[in-house]
Amino acid sequence: MGIREKLGLSSDEPLSIAWDITPADTFGIFESWGGKIHVRSNKERYYYFYIDGWKTPPQLLLMERGVKHARILARIDAPQDMVDACVASQGRGETDRSYAIDDALRSWLQANVIEVHDTSKVIPLESELVEETLETGLPGKDEPRPAIEPVTLRSEPAVISEDEVPDIIRRNGFYDSYHNASRGFDNHLVDNGDGLTVTDLKTGIQWQRGGCDIAAMPSIQRYVAALNEQSFARLNDWRLPTMEEALSLMEPTPSGNGLHLHPCFSKLQPFIILADQRKSGGYWFVDYKQATVFWGSGIRGAFGRVCRSL
Repeated sequence: MGIREKLGLSSDEPLSIAWDITPADTFGIFESWGGKIHVRSNKERYYYFYIDGWKTPPQLLLMERGVKHARILARIDAPQDMVDACVASQGRGETDRSYAIDDALRSWLQANVIEVHDTSKVIPLESELVEETLETGLPGKDEPRPAIEPVTLRSEPAVISEDEVPDIIRRNGFYDSYHNASRGFDNHLVDNGDGLTVTDLKTGIQWQRGGCDIAAMPSIQRYVAALNEQSFARLNDWRLPTMEEALSLMEPTPSGNGLHLHPCFSKLQPFIILADQRKSGGYWFVDYKQATVFWGSGIRGAFGRVCRSL
């Protein structure tokens, strides 16, 4: 029995491993619905090995990834000293603990897992399969539109105190479950037809529909830089949103995915980190699950979603 059969993957072809994909690469390849290896089909699947350093001891895992599709298929019973040495060579950080495999582990995997029929070292894992549609249900960008009075929101990062937050919310008419539960901001979202972005004609902001997996602020900043370097959606002026911009998407009623957010946006980013910092330290976040604003250090991690001004 081969590894495909053991993992319940329906194909007669050998498992094709993308050996050069690293955890860092997934920011630009998968979470952005596009990237340097040009993932175009919602049905494409890529398989790669990585080390989960959040576990004690660190574990070697096999990941299946695609366009808005992610699941950990198996743990690999590799020699622990090899796994530990691989982690040590990359420096075990306090915030990001997903590690690429090194040449030694790659050779071991090829000899003991991929090129043999003995699958005893492959331990299947139950993992939730996550897939999302690219359909938005929104009008296209070129369709007739009603008369819209535009609103300009702050786009430059700022340092904001906790006392300022309620006024920002109420002054702009944003919905917030704690500070302004009776109001809601009227958007006019349109589908840009690229499968990647939508635009709010009310605010003149183009939004990424997906986003990045949970990560510390330095990694999210690298993610934004990678999107610009790769010309995500053929543009290179993407940035993290301000508090006003992120709150402008908040909807009074949760959609079918449980978020106070239009369902054209991925449910995999329930709260996002902002460009704004908290006056006494830390960063601000908008939580679309709880429909409110909160702050944190940015060290333990958050999700990211980029935007740009038209």
